[in-house]
Order: sequence, then structure tokens, then C-alpha cells
Amino acid sequence: MISVAEAEALIQAELKDFGTEKVPFEQTLGRVLAADVTADRDLPPYNRVAMDGIAINYEAFKNSVQSFKVEATQAAGDKPVELQSTEACIEIMTGAALPVSADSIIRYEDVEIENGVATVLLDEVSRGQNIHPQGKDKKRGDVVAEANQLVTPAVIGIAAAVGATELKVKKLPKVVVISTGDELVEVDQIPLPYQIRRSNNYTIKAALQKYSLHADLLHIPDEQVQMRSQLMQCLQQYDVLILSGGISMGKFDFIPQVLEELKVEKLFHKVQQRPGKPFWFGKHADGAVVFALPGNPVSTFMCLQRYYMPWLEECLGIYPRRKKFAVLAQDVTFKPNLQYFLQVKLNINEAGQLQAMPLEGNGSGDFANLVEADAFLELPAEQSSFKAGEVYQVWPFKAFF
Repeated sequence: MISVAEAEALIQAELKDFGTEKVPFEQTLGRVLAADVTADRDLPPYNRVAMDGIAINYEAFKNSVQSFKVEATQAAGDKPVELQSTEACIEIMTGAALPVSADSIIRYEDVEIENGVATVLLDEVSRGQNIHPQGKDKKRGDVVAEANQLVTPAVIGIAAAVGATELKVKKLPKVVVISTGDELVEVDQIPLPYQIRRSNNYTIKAALQKYSLHADLLHIPDEQVQMRSQLMQCLQQYDVLILSGGISMGKFDFIPQVLEELKVEKLFHKVQQRPGKPFWFGKHADGAVVFALPGNPVSTFMCLQRYYMPWLEECLGIYPRRKKFAVLAQDVTFKPNLQYFLQVKLNINEAGQLQAMPLEGNGSGDFANLVEADAFLELPAEQSSFKAGEVYQVWPFKAFF
């Protein structure tokens, strides 16, 4: 049995590069940028009016002109209308391109317009006020979205603004999520008293959609010949196999044996942790990696969040994952010499600290408790008593603010 740190190191040593592809920008939400997005022109591309009002030449106001003849009205998207006189103005709308002959905008709230004349009600006006200058945000050719970040709605918005109809993104691995166990039936079936519905595979599939990764699902019964045949096909067709169940000490836990027969190299089996001690990890000579997770729902979910998701993020080249820490909100005792991943509810206290309130639940089979929890708090194996106020690494799996 190896430590959590050793398991993490072995997994991170098996990083893969799955290449890149170009995808229509509106389909890239949750993907990882593989190339910088640059501006095709200045942003804003012209001196942009920032307030509805009148456009004037500041020199006239500086020379004590307070009333300006309204020569025209210009909407956003109109060709700029030039002033015919320095003592005139143009009614102009937010988003419009500023005429070259004007250099200041006075809000409608600060003028009075009557009989085609706009009178300024202010004693002071600043040259260039209420104008968003051309190129103030970005110059043509500047990077507007750096590579190796998740595509968010904001990234999609800026891509649209600069005409990037396609974005170069990291290719995702081909993943199959495999459930095992004869006690499992499909979701739409009525289980017999000694059966349960499949849920781990759907939990895993949903978690992977964070990165727009749509995994295939497969269920394999506890029968060695059929298991060997189907796993052999999966090793040839997929980059990643994520299994749930069948790796513990039971007489029908055939997964480790079958993987060995299929020449999948075992890198470790069993980790010094709770939940998830039976966790198995290995690789095939043809390139596929295998994450065989314990079948109990909390164990499956914890191992996915603690090991698989960081591995995937590293493979996709996402900015280095920043460690997150939280303050334990109340005392906890855990005596086994195992790294304890405590389910917690997160909140921010008045001092701005991230606090973790224990939600211990009823063991690794209590998946209902996960609905209430926000994260796992990682408590070190070398301790048995953990005091309120102590700080530990936290693994959030839910947005909490």
C-alpha cells in the first residue's frame, strides 16, 4: 500500500498529449485554448462614445461658449457626422464613433435642449470626457485571451468580437467509463430487493463534462471471459479507461487479474487513504491508461476528484492547478493510519477565510451525503486529532461562492 503522495506522483508521471484541433468558437465552452487569441483591430476600433448626450469641441467651451446649436443626431453604427462650426454640437448616442471635429461628450443629464439649442448646465468640462479612446483596451495584434486556459463565456465573447470564428483547442482523450457488478441494473429498471441502480458511471460522466469531455458508458458483468473480451476492445479503442468496482478482495473482483492478463502494467494497487483504499492504476503498452476506482460511490467520486481530474488538467495544459486550503471549523478525530478525505461544507467567514464544516456521513457508501458536501478536506495520515482553526488542503467539487 502506497501513500497518497506516491500515488499522485505515479499518476502524474503518465501525462499524455492528445494534440489540438480547430472548433467553431461557439462550440468551445469548457475546452482548453491551445493558441493565443489576438485582436484583428484596435479595441475599441474607434473613439467610442460612452454616454448618450452631445458631442462638442472642447475649445469652444473653454472659450466660454455654453450654448451649442444642434446640427445633427448620430446613432451608434452611423457614419460620423462632422461639426460645421466649433460652436455647434451633435446629439450622439452611446457606442457611436466620435466625429474627428469633436473631442468631448456631455451627458443629456447635464444639458438642456430647447429650440435646437443645447445649453450646458456644468461649470466644468474636461477634454475627452465620456469617451472610450480607440485602442485603449487592446491594440491590433495584442493577445486578448492567452492559451492554456478554459474557454469561458467571456472568452467566447472576445473571440466573437475579434472575428475568431474558430478556436484552436486541446483535443480531449477518448474516455470510456466502465461499471462492473451483477448487482447493478439500469436507471429505468425497478431493482429487485438485492439489486441497486447504476449511478457511479453517470456521476463520473457528469463530472467530466466540466471540460466538455463526453465519455462513453459501458457495463460489464462479473464474468471473466466477457470481461476480458470487452476490456481488450476498450484498451484498443480508448485513451483512458475509468472503471468503477471489481478491484477489492471479493471472489468476484476480477478486474486486477483480467488487466494483468491483458498486459496492463500495474503501477499501484491500494493507497493509504479513506475512502478509496483499493484504488488501482496502470498503463497499457499501446498507450491507454487505466483508473480502476473502488465501487463505493464516495470512494469513486473522491478518487476521481483527487487523482483523475488533476491528471486530466495537466494533460490539457491548463494553467498550473493552484492548491486550495481551508480552515477546519470544528474538531475531528480519525485514528486509522490513513490519509482521510473528509467531506465538508464550505463557507466564507467574516474574516474572509474559507472554512470547512465536517459532514462525515455514513461511510463510503453514503452517496446521498455528497449532495450536501462541497469538497473533500485532505487530513494527513500521521495525525489522529485535528483541531478547529487548523488549515488543510481542500479539493472542491462544487461551486460555493
